Amino acid sequence: MDKLAKNFASLNDEPAFWEAANKHLTRYGPAFEEIIVERAEGSFVYDADGRAILDFTSGQMSALLGHTHPDIVATVNRQMASVAHLFSGMLSRPVVDLAARLAALAPGLDRVQLLTTGAESNEAAIRMAKLVTGGHEIVAFAQSWHGMTGAAASATYSAGRRGYGPATAGSLVIPAPNAYRPRFKNPDGSNDWQAELDDAFELIDRQSTGNLAAFIAEPILSSGGILELPVGYLAALKKKCEERGMLLILDEAQTGVGRTGHMFAFQRDGVTPDIMTLSKTLGAGLPLAAVMTSAEVEQKAFERGFLFYTTHVSDPLPAAVGVTVLDVVARDGLVEQAIARGNRLKEGLLSLQQRFECVGDVRGRGLLLGLEVVADRHTKAPGFELGARIMQEAILRGLSMNIVKLPGMGGVFRIAPALTVSDSEIDLGLEILADSIESAQLAR
Repeated sequence: MDKLAKNFASLNDEPAFWEAANKHLTRYGPAFEEIIVERAEGSFVYDADGRAILDFTSGQMSALLGHTHPDIVATVNRQMASVAHLFSGMLSRPVVDLAARLAALAPGLDRVQLLTTGAESNEAAIRMAKLVTGGHEIVAFAQSWHGMTGAAASATYSAGRRGYGPATAGSLVIPAPNAYRPRFKNPDGSNDWQAELDDAFELIDRQSTGNLAAFIAEPILSSGGILELPVGYLAALKKKCEERGMLLILDEAQTGVGRTGHMFAFQRDGVTPDIMTLSKTLGAGLPLAAVMTSAEVEQKAFERGFLFYTTHVSDPLPAAVGVTVLDVVARDGLVEQAIARGNRLKEGLLSLQQRFECVGDVRGRGLLLGLEVVADRHTKAPGFELGARIMQEAILRGLSMNIVKLPGMGGVFRIAPALTVSDSEIDLGLEILADSIESAQLAR
């Protein structure tokens, strides 16, 4: 530890714990943080020393209402005492209630299937699209993340593609629009996303064997570096899909249920997808996902024998939690709060951009924001090493953030506090982030 470490033996250094962890846990991605989390509450997690760490990623971008929200705890206790899991062909009231509530929030997407994870919901959506269209080719963004299973992993291009053998046949890709690093430019230097989209689909048409089924997209690519689809892009993308007989699938795992300042991010654009998937935010930290589609698409899928039958489809416990999440979001005005708190957070990040040359860009919407760290603001050269030092300094000071590193981009901090975050917690996070940037720069 560095100068910030306290001069006493930390309970986080418990030898038996780390010996067992290192001996028995599979290493499945990023390195484990060198702390032992004992509990969590609201916007904070607490380590073995009782130190409060401000959670600026809502767990895995999922704890929409913060940690151990009392309404969620009460619902879990109540539902566990009633019925938590059933044979997959049985229905319970929470399942039907949640389906009806979701359908009312997204007119035109009237049919709902309740599952567990984002990857699973994307698997179901892709499977449905293939069955309904008769095609098998799935197009996604080159910076996408849709999950680590089968078809979802084949539509994920931001990481994890090497060493696993062939991807699913018909996996096609186009670049996502990036206003900070535009590939096509208007005369004023701004991103010409329409020219980029036209060029991309010209290439798709050349690659396709005539079996296009769907395009799957995140309205804001999170693991792709918080790349927001500009106003007008979704409508143009939907038109491209309709011209080719494709379905548009929107993956709102991280943008859904109020985080962007709309209940669902697509609502800003007035473009309803053919299929929408939800996960993460819907369960507020518990495993709950949903696939939503129109009655017309569902009917065609049904007639053609749609099969997506899992152990935990339509489980009552997570469904009851989902109903409570929607209740709390509506009762406490959290969609509107995401706008207000998001504006406060974004203004603070923009102030840091004015103060520090290494902050190349600030972007995003509501409480899903990105801060891109660069080594040189003029050349936009990636600042991976500096970003890693900032993240390390931040956790030492009591702030947990996540940084993604992608080819051709700088290190991008994904900042997504709970919708229940307070003004004072946002200000605290900004203060720690400023101190961390300053310290990381001095260490160079």
